[in-house]
Amino acid sequence: MSSVSKGIEKVEVGLKWDPSPVGSRPHDLDIIAGTYTAEAPHGSPVYLVHFGSRSPDGTITLNRDSKTGQGFGFDEVMTLELGRLAATYARVVVGVAIQPHEGEKVFGDIPSTSVRIRHGYTDLSLTDLSGVSGSTAATVAEFTRDESGAWSFREIIRGFDADPTSFAALMGGEF
Repeated sequence: MSSVSKGIEKVEVGLKWDPSPVGSRPHDLDIIAGTYTAEAPHGSPVYLVHFGSRSPDGTITLNRDSKTGQGFGFDEVMTLELGRLAATYARVVVGVAIQPHEGEKVFGDIPSTSVRIRHGYTDLSLTDLSGVSGSTAATVAEFTRDESGAWSFREIIRGFDADPTSFAALMGGEF
């Protein structure tokens, strides 16, 4: 018996980091996801999902948002139900950005930063962002839909020197 492969149906992106030292401004990192159509896979995102938002159709949600990194395990968690996304969407890019509070921080300034991308119980990616330690934002994953409708994953660790708003406009560019 054979079956048609649907590729990746649902993934969880987790982000964790250590809190800032007592008496200093908190480290505030955010997961951001952008969706792109087949007609403009590297243009502007159709919509973004980040803190305080979710996708219009409920397929991408930020389940947990932390402004400090305090807690056990992953401080921020985003779920992407790729199998439920409308057929017009062919690409989803996921990134991480540091909120610019007093003074600019880069990933190298924030201890124990880690991003995990999981499909079911299988880790697709686990990175500490050390390769982009001098950046304020970074892409971490790209999900693309092929002609059959199956979604695939590609780890893309690419650093940016941009605030979250600027990063959201840049993150979908060609790699």
